[in-house]
This record gives sequence, C-alpha cells and structure tokens, in this order.
Amino acid sequence: MNIEPTRPTTKASPDQFTGDVWVDTIAAPNEGDQRMTVARVRFAPGARTAWHSHARGQYLHVTQGVARFGTRDGEIIEVHPGQTLYTPPGQDHWHASAPGCFMEHYAMLEAADDPAATTVWKEHVTQTEFEGKADA
Repeated sequence: MNIEPTRPTTKASPDQFTGDVWVDTIAAPNEGDQRMTVARVRFAPGARTAWHSHARGQYLHVTQGVARFGTRDGEIIEVHPGQTLYTPPGQDHWHASAPGCFMEHYAMLEAADDPAATTVWKEHVTQTEFEGKADA
C-alpha cells in the first residue's frame, strides 16, 4: 500500500464550465482494471457545468453551500450539505452552485470501458435553464 501523491488544484476548463470552478482529484485509477475517480469540486456563486452525461452514472455528495442539479426535462433539484445525488448512466444533467453562495461537492464515478467515453460533454447551460425554478 502507499500514500498517493497530492495532485495540484486545477481550474476547470471554460469549454466545460461557466464561471469559476476548481477541481482537486482525490482518487484516480492506478491499475488497468480500476475504474473509480473521486474529486472535490468547488464552485463560485452561480458557476456551473455544461450539459453532460456519464457512461456509468455519477454520485455527487454536497459538503458546503447549496447545489443545483438540472435535467433535460427542466427539473431542477437543490441539494444541501450532507445530501448525495445520483445521476444514472446516460442521463443528461448539469450541476452548479446556487446564486449567491459557494458550493462544494465530491464527485464519484467509474470510467467507461473506453475512458474517453466516461463523460460526454455537450453544450453550455443557458442562463434561463440555470435560473429555472427548483423543486421544493
């Protein structure tokens, strides 16, 4: 066994995110048959991902702030610290910090058989989509 090296914090790509988002990778595959990735992701107020989906789904555990998660049917769910959201394989979605607050979550997912297909990135979320009404 070994202690993993600390990876530097990276700024998320503007091709996949709107606003300021930082990523700290906690775990990534070391061996050919491993699939798990875990990252701490921090969003500035109103920052968000582009639309995307994951080949094997994704768990998102909120640790700080208020998160907003949206789906193609217009549903928006607000998730609070201590809550975990699951998105099933292939479901288009986005995640963001609610307006006016920072948000942090842990993202956990498994790589696809072809690692390049693990996450499929799509178009940016519009301001209207982001501002939609959240479910109570």
